[in-house]
Amino acid sequence: MISRRFLATFFSLALLLPTALQARTAYVIIDAQSGWVLDQVDARDKRQIGSLTKVATAMVVIDWSEKRGGDLNQVTTIPPEAFVGTGDNLIGFQPGDRITLRDLLYAALVQSDNVAAYTLASTVGTALQSVVPDAGKGGPVATFVGQMNFLAKSLVMERTRFSNPHGIDTNVKPMPYSTAADLARLTRYAMGKPAFRFYVSQKERQITFERGNQKKAYMLRNTNELLGTNGVDGVKTGKTARAGDCLILSAHREPDIQKNGEHTRVTPRNLIIVMLGSANRFTEGGQLLGRGWQLYDQWAAAGRMVDPKRTL
Repeated sequence: MISRRFLATFFSLALLLPTALQARTAYVIIDAQSGWVLDQVDARDKRQIGSLTKVATAMVVIDWSEKRGGDLNQVTTIPPEAFVGTGDNLIGFQPGDRITLRDLLYAALVQSDNVAAYTLASTVGTALQSVVPDAGKGGPVATFVGQMNFLAKSLVMERTRFSNPHGIDTNVKPMPYSTAADLARLTRYAMGKPAFRFYVSQKERQITFERGNQKKAYMLRNTNELLGTNGVDGVKTGKTARAGDCLILSAHREPDIQKNGEHTRVTPRNLIIVMLGSANRFTEGGQLLGRGWQLYDQWAAAGRMVDPKRTL
């Protein structure tokens, strides 16, 4: 006969098992210059990604500015719709507040504000409706999200779907998703833009906005606790109940300089790490960063050989 103690232990373990399986972090570590994958676990698994979505949001805005002459100093009005289904209002915006697109970018990237991300999508989506073919009838935010998915397709992010500009995944259809590998592709693209690199490198940033006749100031504080440590220079945090703790890190070392007679070769040294579904993103992120540099040094010592089948 099976004892009650045995049964109690068995069912306790059975209840713990799914949690342990779900807690497995999907991650990828790459050399930012070549896209060479140094290490990965479940990097192609489709996951919810929370506010990591805002990297794509920011890039649609920055590309609109650089390629279509959009003005980031344009002042826009925060619409009432920005407060529907977007979660916490971290900064305390109110409908009707007026703010520049540039300060909205800071708010979305530095302090991960959802109202800011929605307002960016609404404003830039309105501007894009006149130039994007087959924008459809879903309104400016739908047009904007369409451009996020177009960007994903152009970067060969084959296992990614964006459904909104902020990453909320509760009561959202269709469900958004991406992978660690796809987000590494996106981050390589984004970090290639000086404007984006500057935004995500800011530990603090004061923004201003107008409410009626009043001018208000707010000091943003970066949600990335690893920023500024061990060469970390960006990029973004994310978290929802479905996604768990998510984190993208960019880190650098001094360039590798090799002299051979009259010739000097300078090789930048930059890593990108993407983590999805972590139990403790900052502790694990620090550990993966250390591992990444160990693997990078081994790869560099072996000649930095790159196989296209293992690059992003």
